[in-house]
Amino acid sequence: MRDITGCVAMISGANRGIGEAIAAALHADGWALSLGARSLASLEASVASYRTDDHGPAITLHRHDATDPEAAARWTAETVAAHGRIDCLVNNAGVAHTGGIFDTPEAALDEMWEVNAKGPLRMIRATLDHLRRSGEGRIVNVISMSGKRVRGTFAPGYAMTKHAATAMHHAVRHATFGDGIRCTAVCPGFVQTDMTADSGVDPSLMIQPEDLAAAVATILRLPNTASVAELLVTIEPETIA
Repeated sequence: MRDITGCVAMISGANRGIGEAIAAALHADGWALSLGARSLASLEASVASYRTDDHGPAITLHRHDATDPEAAARWTAETVAAHGRIDCLVNNAGVAHTGGIFDTPEAALDEMWEVNAKGPLRMIRATLDHLRRSGEGRIVNVISMSGKRVRGTFAPGYAMTKHAATAMHHAVRHATFGDGIRCTAVCPGFVQTDMTADSGVDPSLMIQPEDLAAAVATILRLPNTASVAELLVTIEPETIA
């Protein structure tokens, strides 16, 4: 396992659900954090559960709206100004609209493309030079099992954007491997968060955000010689077509 002392991780959508759990796990592991979300107030509330004193790794909070084309560059500049470096980027921010393939409104489709597909690419472009400079840069793209398969008629517009995110992930993985950057796509099934509250799936059967976060923290400690391209985490047997 590699030493991450002094390393800095940026995490989008860090104010709730999977992002909050990853932030808590990485903070406990010793990472300094630059956390982004649309609401600074919700970020403040989320970090209160694990920032217990002022002596642990530094945490900075930033307003980040993935639909804003300028937001990635702005947040990156703020992170470098506050922390001096960037060693890891966790693209976690996401949005889901569950309309059918023929009736999802255009505005809903546009928002999902902006947040789920274009947003992560913008963040990678903005942070790339800093991740290269690290020598052991890490990118974690939190995607979904919906980026690996289409399940009946469930949220096809969402699946379209997540498939695009998977394609982007692998393109970036190949393009940055020689720079010492290692990229992992995390593709969970149903995770017990507010996003899945109305899914109809028994919450007791869902993946816990903390378990997913523990897996991510472990992957981020692996050396460059042990790269995990994809992590598929499901609550039931799946056929990946």
